Amino acid sequence: MADRYLTVAQVAELLGTTERFPRRLIAERRIAFVKVGRHVRIPESALNAFIDANTVHPIGDRRSSLGRAA
Repeated sequence: MADRYLTVAQVAELLGTTERFPRRLIAERRIAFVKVGRHVRIPESALNAFIDANTVHPIGDRRSSLGRAA
């Protein structure tokens, strides 16, 4: 299946941020992107990979491992 190429504005909307954040990711080479002339597009798969790589999962129930307080 073909990958969708998203604009910076579309990526910002999906992430719930301003356009400045995806532009910074591009400038710092922290996300894959494609240049089409002077336009920048981010493949949807690259956005999903970025989100997956930066997802922090919960540790679990920490109460059971701490024991009781005196």
